[in-house]
Amino acid sequence: MADIPTTSTTLLRDLAHDLQHARWGEFVARYRPMMEAFMRERFPSLDADDVIQETLVAVCRVMPSYSYDPDAKGHFRNYLTGILRNKARRMLRDSRRRAELAAAANDLWRDDRVSARPAELAEEASWRDAVFEMALARFLADPSVADRTKRIFERTAVNGEAPENVAAAFSMTRHAVDQAKSRAMSRLREIVRELESVAGE
Repeated sequence: MADIPTTSTTLLRDLAHDLQHARWGEFVARYRPMMEAFMRERFPSLDADDVIQETLVAVCRVMPSYSYDPDAKGHFRNYLTGILRNKARRMLRDSRRRAELAAAANDLWRDDRVSARPAELAEEASWRDAVFEMALARFLADPSVADRTKRIFERTAVNGEAPENVAAAFSMTRHAVDQAKSRAMSRLREIVRELESVAGE
């Protein structure tokens, strides 16, 4: 990892009083190499620039109320990497959720895609994503669907949790979790067909 910068109390004080201070560039130059090294080591699959940018925005928001007290709060560099880590983890979760949602949506149209041409798939992708989002919202609000079934579907298909972990959380067998997910997918397919029929009228 890059050299750990020493904390400048005057730098932090200047920025706390004025975020437009000329020393902001000094702050970025001082801490960015450390953040880049942290991202390369801990989260190599993410775009470090995006995570660092979000971290710097978060720092801007908290800086006016931040007081440097290493004895009580620890070193500023640890505080900064804590924000960086949280932003990276959130980006990972969001990325995984988008992937899981896309996979779940693709499953709903799996039979239709067998004979479809690539160009047709690309043209309809955004529209089908929107339909799936509407279907998912309607499914989660459907009072006829058991709350446990909704929660199992969210955790396995939407959040991407391992079925074994979900089964343990609900004191169920893996088979029972798979069945609940299958019931949820069947209901989602019904809702999608309803939405498509309305759109086609």
